Amino acid sequence: MDIGIGIPNSVRGTAGPQLLDWARRAEAAGFSSLGTIGRVAYPNYEELTVLAAAAAVTQRIGLLTDILLAPTRSTAELAKQAATVQQLSGGRLTLGLGVGGREDDYLLTGRDFHGRGRAFDQQLAGLRRAFAGEPLAEGAAPVVPGPVDVPILIGGMSDAAIRRTVESGDGWTAGGAPPQMVAPFVERVRAAWQDAGREGSPRIVALNYFGLGGTEEQSRANLLDYYGILGAETAEMIAGSAHRSPKAIRDVIAEFQEAGVDELILDPTVGDPAQVDMLASVALG
Repeated sequence: MDIGIGIPNSVRGTAGPQLLDWARRAEAAGFSSLGTIGRVAYPNYEELTVLAAAAAVTQRIGLLTDILLAPTRSTAELAKQAATVQQLSGGRLTLGLGVGGREDDYLLTGRDFHGRGRAFDQQLAGLRRAFAGEPLAEGAAPVVPGPVDVPILIGGMSDAAIRRTVESGDGWTAGGAPPQMVAPFVERVRAAWQDAGREGSPRIVALNYFGLGGTEEQSRANLLDYYGILGAETAEMIAGSAHRSPKAIRDVIAEFQEAGVDELILDPTVGDPAQVDMLASVALG
């Protein structure tokens, strides 16, 4: 199983130069990918912009949105943004896409929250056309400098997520769910993939939070802030689930490997780039 690391684009107080330092350190340490999480209604750095900047200071490491709320953008905008990063990075971008569950992200972008599932289905088909160099409307020019291959992972733990993975995706991403919840879903995704006659195997990715070096108070505060809109009980559960010791990190790596995950992204809850080196000594040693 590959081990990737998130970049702290959604950790309050992280400065832009720290993100670039983080990317350089992550590549030097040998992590497989740099992952982002993201919202609209939160003061985070925009995901694809961060990954474009990270691509400029690295050469090898993969780039993954895990996840980006696709229906908060138009298909043309998202296709153009993603294709740009893919071209600039030399083909290192994978789009992890989902619909999300927070209405304020849609309110601020003027999109229909309740129709986001239907919009996402249409958008996935449109992205494939756009990346193939086809126009998105009759009589229009193509919107991307392509054709370009941008792999797509579908996020979410629902029947619809499985359907979208099989119909339109290259794989599935589990978000922040624990390994005991992920394992049976991995089996469902792979079975549905085979039943649909898809070739090969779907790529399976999971993301979990970490914080090392005696930063528990800061780590908890950042997660409580980010997930506060979901209510105190849910935010407390997520804040308490982050892995904050070398043993906890090694244990969860083993559990996700046992669950059949292809790549685990360990996402930071503290923005200090020293976290990269601390995690590498635990997860990659």
